[in-house]
Amino acid sequence: MGRMPVILIGGGGHAGVVLEVCRAAGVPVVGVVDDDRACPVATAADGVAWLGPVDGFVMPPGTGFLLAIGDLAARARVLAAMDPALAVGLAAGAVVHPSATVSGTARLGDGVVVMAGAVVNRHAKVGMHGIVNTRAVIEHDCRVGANSHLAPGSVLGGGVWVGEGTLVGLQAGGLPGVRVGDGCVVGAGAVVVGDVADHTRVVGVPARAVGAAC
Repeated sequence: MGRMPVILIGGGGHAGVVLEVCRAAGVPVVGVVDDDRACPVATAADGVAWLGPVDGFVMPPGTGFLLAIGDLAARARVLAAMDPALAVGLAAGAVVHPSATVSGTARLGDGVVVMAGAVVNRHAKVGMHGIVNTRAVIEHDCRVGANSHLAPGSVLGGGVWVGEGTLVGLQAGGLPGVRVGDGCVVGAGAVVVGDVADHTRVVGVPARAVGAAC
């Protein structure tokens, strides 16, 4: 049975990668919703129709949506503007690139996108609308909250917990068992060795707090 066709919300560079993941996974893409009619995905030779701006857009029956915006704050604004029932009920199922490895015991929420070469290991869980970017690794028994983004090359050791709306930056990671709160930013290349409070930005090796996450 074929996958439900999806609409991409957002049409920039990140959307182009999501589009390629969908096509590799055999998920049909109906079009893109973006405030800019000339957004890159709609103007490139991708065969993706522009369906209108985000505000006031009504999902056609029989379709789901994928958030195709890389910026977590912008993603959160889109979700907050949607009827909560629609934000949950119309989210597409998880989409996984064929080159990714996802354990049969892992659990991916609706709207999750797992990109090329990523690994999600045994009993790991990723919440709704999460991004597991290129070659990111989520080890066994990790928990990643809704609308969080694991950037390319990031690594979570076994049993790491990451809150909602948190960014784990390029090549960053966390040692086994650490907890990173909601709304945090783990800077590129940082290694988290202890728990991180909500809405905190950390950088360095070992990671240290440098202020509030914006």
